Amino acid sequence: MGRTDIVDFPKLDLFGIHIKVDSGAYTSSIHCHNIEVENNILKCQFLDSQHEKYHEKVFFFQEFTQKMVKSSNGISENRYLIKTEIFIFNEVHSIELSLTERGSMRFPVLLGRKFLSKKFIVDTSKKNLSFKNITI
Repeated sequence: MGRTDIVDFPKLDLFGIHIKVDSGAYTSSIHCHNIEVENNILKCQFLDSQHEKYHEKVFFFQEFTQKMVKSSNGISENRYLIKTEIFIFNEVHSIELSLTERGSMRFPVLLGRKFLSKKFIVDTSKKNLSFKNITI
């Protein structure tokens, strides 16, 4: 796998999403905001300005957990986590994503070590290897 790619999250109805591989991060994360829980339902809005169809899309999750996550700046924060599926290299994999507001970050999704481990070898000199190998 290269340092970036384009993937799908079929259960979330998100397609053609740009991701960045972050082998320094343990958990994978997705950029969203307005994250709140009401009546045991997690609600958030996905942020991806490159995809008008998905930008500000509202999601609801009945199943979720919470966990303290230390960000790259060393600050720990309590984050909500969801489980879903990712389509990459023509395969569907389970993935856990922490929900976080990533501000002006270039990529709406980071893939961390927990997902990458024992599945992929990362070559940071490459980009979009899965996207280039999509078979229809």
